[in-house]
Amino acid sequence: MDWSTGTITKKFEEVGLVSTPELNRVYRQMLVSTPGIEKYISGVILHDQTIHQNLDSGESFPEFLAKKGILPGARGDTGGEKWMETDQKMSSGLEGLTERLEGYVKKGIKFSKWRAGFKITDNYPTKEFLEESLSRLTQFAKLSLEKGLVPFVEPDVEIDGNHTTTRCAEITTEVLSSLFQKMEEAGIDLTNVVLKTNMVLPGEGSGVVAEPLEVANATLRVFEKTVPDKIGGIVFLSGGISYGDAVEYLDKIKDLSGNDPWNLSFSFARALQADALRVWKGESTNIEEAQKVLLARLVKVSKARGGLL
Repeated sequence: MDWSTGTITKKFEEVGLVSTPELNRVYRQMLVSTPGIEKYISGVILHDQTIHQNLDSGESFPEFLAKKGILPGARGDTGGEKWMETDQKMSSGLEGLTERLEGYVKKGIKFSKWRAGFKITDNYPTKEFLEESLSRLTQFAKLSLEKGLVPFVEPDVEIDGNHTTTRCAEITTEVLSSLFQKMEEAGIDLTNVVLKTNMVLPGEGSGVVAEPLEVANATLRVFEKTVPDKIGGIVFLSGGISYGDAVEYLDKIKDLSGNDPWNLSFSFARALQADALRVWKGESTNIEEAQKVLLARLVKVSKARGGLL
């Protein structure tokens, strides 16, 4: 639930709504107040705006989630900015991060997240961009741990583009290898870090529809080369893929990962929320139906998380 201002504006426009702080609050209240959500969700990443808002009951979002047994988290980065004279976007937010994290802890936040996106083309990501982006991600993780927060490091090799699965695997391998090397060099205890990352997929512009078995094998091969056994956990982002594909891919990955040491789960935004948002459309009379749609998505993805589909 940490969509940036730009993203939530775009998502609302798609269903005929204009994003405002109050409408954002009502929408996010609809999501977290879904009856039974705590059976399927263990944590929620909140946008800074939401952390400082209250539900109609007067409780803050972190307080409300904690009462339901759901860990509240916070987004650490503040979005992407154009990197030098390239078409790459560098995540920002290190300036003032220490103070923001301290404020989040006071609000009851238990974990934090920083997204670092990597665009794939024949020339991107550049070495300089990769170096700077992963250095920032490492610094974020270190600061979070110092403040008592569990960092979710999110290197996202993006699905935009016409690249092959092989090219995605190559870049994901490079990104994860470099990230874990930097965190080890920084003395970060990886047992207290969660990796939030992409599945290995062809670019959506390639015209290729990857089969679940291909995605699962490619993803696990990359992890086996790059991810230390001691990492606290791995959660997959949905990264623009459909809900149905995200669930099928996760289920197949879980099927094939029985002998692997990692705790694998999901951390989806768009894939879980899109249909609920479409049903809700800003109307209070649609809340109950939208919540039913969200809960049905959660039930199914939780089964996939156990490899039980």
